[in-house]
Amino acid sequence: MKHLNRSAIAVGVAHLCWLSAAFAQEAAPAPADAQVVTITGQRAALNSAQQLKKNSDEVVDSIVADDIGKLPDKSITEVLQRIPGVTIDRTMSRSDPEHFSVEGSGVSIRGLTWVRSELNGRDSFSSNGGRALSFEDVPPELMAGVDVYKNPSAEQIEGGISGLVNLRTALPFDIKGQRISGSVEGTYTELNKKKDPAGSFMYSNRWKTDMGEFGVLVNYANSESNTRTDAFQVEPYYPVANAEPGGTVWIPKGAQWRTLDFERKRQGAYAALQWKLDNTLRSHLTYFKSKYKMQWDENALFSAEGNPTNLRVTNGVYDANGAFMSGILSNPTNNGIEFGNNTRTSNRDSSTTDVAWNVEWKPATNWTLTSDVQHVKAESEGLDSTVALGTIMQQQNLDLTGSYPKLMFDAAQTAGLSDPNNYFWAFTQEHRDRSVTEQTAWKGDVKYDFDHPVLRDIRVGVRFTDRDAKTINSNPNYNWSAISQRWMLPWQINQLATLSDPRFNAPTTVNQFKNFFNGDASVPAVVFPAKSLVAGYPGTYAQLHSYHDILCAQAGNSCDPWKAAAFGEANPSGDNEQSEKTKAIYSQLRFAFDDLKMPIDGNIGVRYVKTDNKSFGYTVYNSTFIIPPGGTTGLGVPIIAPFAGRQDYENSYHNWLPSLNLRMKATDQLQFRFALGKGMSRPDFGQLQAYTTLGQSVQSTTSGTGADQVTNVTSVAHTGESVGNPLLRPVTSRNMDLTAEWYFAQAGSLTFAVFDKRLKDIIVKQNSAYQLTDSTGRVIDFNVATPVNGARGSARGIEMAYQQYFDKLPGWMSGFGVQANYTHVKSKRDLYSPVYSQYCSNVSGAANLNLNLNGCDTDGRTFGDLPLEYLSRNSYNLALLYDKGPWSARLAYSWRSKSLLGNNNNGTNGTNGVDTNPDSPTVGQNVIAWGLPIWADDYGQLDGGVSYKFNENFRLDFQGTNLTDAKYKQIMTHHIGDKGRAWFVSGPRYSVRLGVTF
Repeated sequence: MKHLNRSAIAVGVAHLCWLSAAFAQEAAPAPADAQVVTITGQRAALNSAQQLKKNSDEVVDSIVADDIGKLPDKSITEVLQRIPGVTIDRTMSRSDPEHFSVEGSGVSIRGLTWVRSELNGRDSFSSNGGRALSFEDVPPELMAGVDVYKNPSAEQIEGGISGLVNLRTALPFDIKGQRISGSVEGTYTELNKKKDPAGSFMYSNRWKTDMGEFGVLVNYANSESNTRTDAFQVEPYYPVANAEPGGTVWIPKGAQWRTLDFERKRQGAYAALQWKLDNTLRSHLTYFKSKYKMQWDENALFSAEGNPTNLRVTNGVYDANGAFMSGILSNPTNNGIEFGNNTRTSNRDSSTTDVAWNVEWKPATNWTLTSDVQHVKAESEGLDSTVALGTIMQQQNLDLTGSYPKLMFDAAQTAGLSDPNNYFWAFTQEHRDRSVTEQTAWKGDVKYDFDHPVLRDIRVGVRFTDRDAKTINSNPNYNWSAISQRWMLPWQINQLATLSDPRFNAPTTVNQFKNFFNGDASVPAVVFPAKSLVAGYPGTYAQLHSYHDILCAQAGNSCDPWKAAAFGEANPSGDNEQSEKTKAIYSQLRFAFDDLKMPIDGNIGVRYVKTDNKSFGYTVYNSTFIIPPGGTTGLGVPIIAPFAGRQDYENSYHNWLPSLNLRMKATDQLQFRFALGKGMSRPDFGQLQAYTTLGQSVQSTTSGTGADQVTNVTSVAHTGESVGNPLLRPVTSRNMDLTAEWYFAQAGSLTFAVFDKRLKDIIVKQNSAYQLTDSTGRVIDFNVATPVNGARGSARGIEMAYQQYFDKLPGWMSGFGVQANYTHVKSKRDLYSPVYSQYCSNVSGAANLNLNLNGCDTDGRTFGDLPLEYLSRNSYNLALLYDKGPWSARLAYSWRSKSLLGNNNNGTNGTNGVDTNPDSPTVGQNVIAWGLPIWADDYGQLDGGVSYKFNENFRLDFQGTNLTDAKYKQIMTHHIGDKGRAWFVSGPRYSVRLGVTF
């Protein structure tokens, strides 16, 4: 990345030359100060946001801090959800729907996830394989406002089909004179009974000197958060023919519970130095750094039942479709239902550093030249570590007729779950990653102001970027390794590594699950691996896997010792390095027909951008099938040597992005907008990663032990998955917006918008071929699933927003107000090469496109016709406001309808579905690869706050989040109907903040 530093130095020198030339010019007398931005109070903030929307050249919605550093919510993501058309995810990761995020995570605009993020109008990102900021990483205390552009113009940086989110910080000249402010805050979480501190400090001042006016602003924020999430889960349903006499019924293979403790520390620092010689020359230098450190620790119970068709039901109650509602589950064939219970820890340390320098020079009254240079560096490193036990639950008494699952245990079952002697060591799993991304960017703009009745100004600019991204993943990515499993009996080991055996003595703990579901539910205590085992990786892993070595030797077998996943220098194949350079040029003309009966103004422009990518990566094959001592029968298994081959790639493309924005002023209060534009969103760097894994899947049955062991191979499949495709093109869209906006009072408006986005080159997966040669010289074809630009789609809908204070009410009641918005979105996706099969196959993994694109049920039938992920058809916000004298209050409810989280996700997929294809040779057997669509159910959350301003110096704020203890529910789709998958509870949180300003 040395060339990035050289680029930064070169641009900096050019910057100085420009500044020196401008300074040398004769200075004009300094005019009076420009209007000073003063933000005080909730009502003033709403009015400021309204004026931004009204006067903007583009379709934009904003939220402004009611005091600098005092946005209305605890995180940027929660702030964004208040804006019309914006929704947020409630899971920690879009690839992992099993873990709830208390403060929200990913952001969608108008139902689409291609969101671009900026900091003060400049590119900003986190080092997470994507192109946008992780908004939850950014301290809201540093922000002066947030703007969401729905249809950007040509002068704005390309990259956001959904929209553009710009985070704004204050500059010294935004504040009049000296200002010192700070805050201390304490937060209490009801579920885990923990208290967390937070604080912030800001200093700003400005001075007039013989060399011009100078200003400085420094801002620091630090906060901690300790939350807990409790969850119930129900396993997918299976069609079981003999569970009840007289027909087939659908039975879940169990239900379980879990709890997760989440800790995070978020720090932010911001500094700005501003200088103004006079009205012709000004400059500012900014520094921004956010640091985010988190760790979560989880105790989870989960069904590990491998033969769900052996389940039986006592006292069963079923719905009209034959789906289980209540009863007692058991597995008499296996003497009980197998469960796993793990302790898992995941930690991440990430940061983003942004340094920018801006110079604005007016060599003449109608010319403005602007130069802006920026350097961003984002880093992230994480470890995910899991250690699991196993146990047998004789039966499970389950009732699914209520608002969440109810599990009932007798005294003997309860005692058994808390007895370590009933458990065995099951498996470990680790994952590591590290990433660094750096970008240097420079843009130069020239604006010429016309002295013309129609033409306002023309703007021309260029922008150059140079970005390097490096990501290192462990190999295997998630290294699942068995310690002792029931399926190993008796061919590999003779017994399990039970905790009752003194040879397998490692630390455990008993989780009592106190105050579970905030006291609304009661579950038994369960034995879990001690946290020291997951934190002690890799040493503790080696200790646990030595138990497997002991059991292998005891059975007379020779087993390969455990190996930690390769990482860093020991794993060149896990190294993904990419370089991207962009060159952009734009021209934009602003105009106004003021003499019309209904004046029209707007802008028209075009942006051209060229993108050049270079990357390298690896194709990796590792064999996992071990030929047993007695050999194999049945199908032959090719012997293929481990392989890791490096490949280099180059990719270039260019895009023309025209835009038109029109505004018609029917009256001073009523205006209409019409906007057309073309947008693009480049693939995330994770989608461009050149890393392909190949695998050989062998299905077999084994009998005998030791030298007499015989394995009969029934199927052999060669598949693979490309994590990314370095030759991907951007997703593009054609956008249309039409709005009607009525501004009838200060902080009073009624707006309506219609939008239509036509999408092209959506990224989906498609099969391709890769060949390796086995030990006999025979060519083996691998069916590899690769991301491609393979679909088109659309998102169209409406937005409505209303806000008003009721000033005509008598006395203290005149402080009441209301704010509301509603969004409806309808989406569609069509594959360029449609993939659909009525019945599913026995091919698992990414190569099964029918499974991954359409979903497959446990009865072997395909779903199909799935919508775009993370899109809610309906969403709304409703807030009751109050501002009168020193009092300010808000009670805000945010709601979104059902949305697709994913398909074929961990926990709701498998390879033991029933083959119901009448033409299949394996009809009736449990051999089908299946994966269910998972949805977030309708979810609404009530938050509120009250503020009292003692005087101009002191202010006290009280804030409550999730006041009604809302339950977040996930559902899974079966052909028998949607069924509850998971229920999450995080409890209310309350905070008190004292703000001081001088």
